[in-house]
Amino acid sequence: MSYDASNFGVVTGSSALATVVLLTITAIIGFRIGRHNVVDVTWGLGFVLIALVCALVGEGSAWRRWLLFVLVAIWGLRLALSMARRSAGKGEDPRYEKMLYDAGGNRTLVAIRKIYLTQGLALWFVSLPIQVSAAAGGTLNWLACVGIAVWVLGVVFESVGDKQMDEFKSDPANKGAVMDRGLWGWTRHPNYFGDSCVWWGIYLIVAGYWPGALTIASPIVMTYFLVFATGARLLEQHMEQRPGYAEYRQRVSYFLPRPPKKQNSTS
Repeated sequence: MSYDASNFGVVTGSSALATVVLLTITAIIGFRIGRHNVVDVTWGLGFVLIALVCALVGEGSAWRRWLLFVLVAIWGLRLALSMARRSAGKGEDPRYEKMLYDAGGNRTLVAIRKIYLTQGLALWFVSLPIQVSAAAGGTLNWLACVGIAVWVLGVVFESVGDKQMDEFKSDPANKGAVMDRGLWGWTRHPNYFGDSCVWWGIYLIVAGYWPGALTIASPIVMTYFLVFATGARLLEQHMEQRPGYAEYRQRVSYFLPRPPKKQNSTS
């Protein structure tokens, strides 16, 4: 088997349906509790659900369908648990509050359109490499091995960065301070960089099996969201007034990791 276009139709249709059901449930919960940041928990779970649908419905190479499910499940479940733990007992995420305030108009309709509908479309589109791969054949090749390595790099960056941030925040002496240690001294957003690597790794795993290479727009869109849309950019806007953050921005790379500049640098 090389590629079964009809099976892809079944896979992508099933993935879209699963996404609609999940986001509808999420929206109901979000409106009921008055916090739309519940969608952050659904973000990771949504990819796990789609990967599971692809593994079950797809008729392509079984080893790759289930490998992708395992990789996505490891990443997505860890992310969902982390988001659930961080948001427990807290109010709305300032990013969503600002988004709804800036948009104006009916907040319910704005939330449906700009949060839930946008996230649903993003889930489906970013997961296209997994969907296409589910209907494709092929044996393990070197590009897939590179993809696995990139995925590992991403998971390490994200999980270690989150752990370092959690430990930093757990110390009362750090209240109001800027985290600039560990991976956070090499990039201001190690978790978002890790996310990007995860999805570029998944893309590389499927890129060597036609027509997987054509789904390159998916990791590009994911990286755009992480860097410019709902990820790093909004977080930077929220943090820019914090004392010491301007100096931190001068020393530490925005996204791609690199050694920090010296504190007395004027560049």
